[in-house]
Amino acid sequence: MNAEEDEDLQTRVETWLAKQMPIIEMHGGTSAVRKAERGGEVIIELGGGCRGCEVSEITTGNIEAELLQWPEIEEVTVRAPEAGESFGVDQAESVMGIDRTEGGRG
Repeated sequence: MNAEEDEDLQTRVETWLAKQMPIIEMHGGTSAVRKAERGGEVIIELGGGCRGCEVSEITTGNIEAELLQWPEIEEVTVRAPEAGESFGVDQAESVMGIDRTEGGRG
C-alpha cells in the first residue's frame, strides 16, 4: 500500500472518531490516530478526560469492534492512559474544525 492510501485511511478514521464517538469530546477527552495502514494496523491513543476514566474500557472496546468491521483494517489497538499517565494526546488537534482539547466532564 502506498503512503497516500494510508493517509486517506487515517483521515477517514479521524473523521469517524469525531462523528461517531462524540462522547470522547463531550467528556473532555482527546483522540489521535497514531498509525493507520491498509491491510494492517490502526493505533489510536486517547487522552485528556479519558485518562483514568472508568468507562474508557467500554469506549476502547466500541472503537475496536467498529473499526475491525472495516475491510481494509486487520488489527486495531486503542490505548487509554491510566490516571497520571499521558500519551501526549493533549495538544490541540483539529478534525473538521473541532478542537479536541476543549470540553470538560459534566
